[in-house]
Amino acid sequence: MSEYLTYSKDFLKSINGYWTAKEICQQPRVWRESGNKIEAERAQINDWLSPILVKPGLRIILTGAGTSAYIGDAIAPHLSYQLGRLVETISSTNIVGNPRQYLLEDRPTLLVSYGRSGNSPESVAAMKLVEQMVDDRYHLVLTCNPDGQLAVNAQKQDSSYTLLMPKGTLDQSLIMTSSFSSMLVSTLAIFTPKPEQLEAAAVAVESFFANGIDTVKAQGKLDVQRLVFLGAGGLQGIAKEAALKVLELTAGKVIGCFESPLGFRHGPKSLVDESTEIIFLSSTDVYTQQYDQDLLAELTRDGQAKAITILSSKLFGDFNDLDDVWAGLPYIVYCQVLSLFKSINANVTPDNPFPSGKVNRVVQGVTLYPLKKI
Repeated sequence: MSEYLTYSKDFLKSINGYWTAKEICQQPRVWRESGNKIEAERAQINDWLSPILVKPGLRIILTGAGTSAYIGDAIAPHLSYQLGRLVETISSTNIVGNPRQYLLEDRPTLLVSYGRSGNSPESVAAMKLVEQMVDDRYHLVLTCNPDGQLAVNAQKQDSSYTLLMPKGTLDQSLIMTSSFSSMLVSTLAIFTPKPEQLEAAAVAVESFFANGIDTVKAQGKLDVQRLVFLGAGGLQGIAKEAALKVLELTAGKVIGCFESPLGFRHGPKSLVDESTEIIFLSSTDVYTQQYDQDLLAELTRDGQAKAITILSSKLFGDFNDLDDVWAGLPYIVYCQVLSLFKSINANVTPDNPFPSGKVNRVVQGVTLYPLKKI
């Protein structure tokens, strides 16, 4: 490929944005590879996982730090509904900071840990705290790095299973894109596989790359100070990740915010003014759409936002019958692309928006303290 997102490779390298653009564009391919990899390991995964899932009172906790935590936010509601059991999302930063408030000694627990590098101190510490505090515990690790501490530590334990993401998902950019979505897709493929929806989502993104980039490129030039992302249910998790992407990629020059459509009226709506752009992540659920449409009509009547963009199937070649959790994949790609264009227009270097080291690829400066028995 000679260019990514209408930019030549040489130009992207000159602005230190090559890896971010490349890794955004590779996502349909790595999603398919992720799904195929899970299918190839299906027997081994089921042999390990099935006896755990039948344990009475089992807790399933999805965890990670930063973007990795938002994987759980995006898929936990869907998994709970589809599996008929509560699936919780608790960030590793919360587990490490307040372990006694989140972990239960006498409840069997499956900790699903996400990590691009697998070296984030909180992710490694969360696994150790579960080992220390929970009597009957199991670890499912999804990571892009076979040499990271999450993967290395899991290999030492019979109660652990590690799944490596496809080659290339260990993003070279500081900003997580294909690592986030590949771990999300892999989790869905394990617990609620729907290969036809995965394929539809990949095709939708390919259609967007072929036909929709110029529109988003123009949108990226819009002079705004705030981008608000709104989504219901699991789409709020996608909105949260989208808000972080624009914040990171513009080095804080554009503030990213997120909420649910219903929650937005309860105070957060007060931030909307002529410097605010709203990105609305439309639900594919007929019931939820009623609330989406009510807020969209209200925002249009208010006329206060500089722009409102509605993400729906129409922007991606009219995908049909996608659950929200799968529609979230083209939605997040759209938001990644928009954030990249905002970054370029803000004269920020996308592959490393923080050359001073203010924010790092693997978080620095975390002191881990031993947990003493009470």
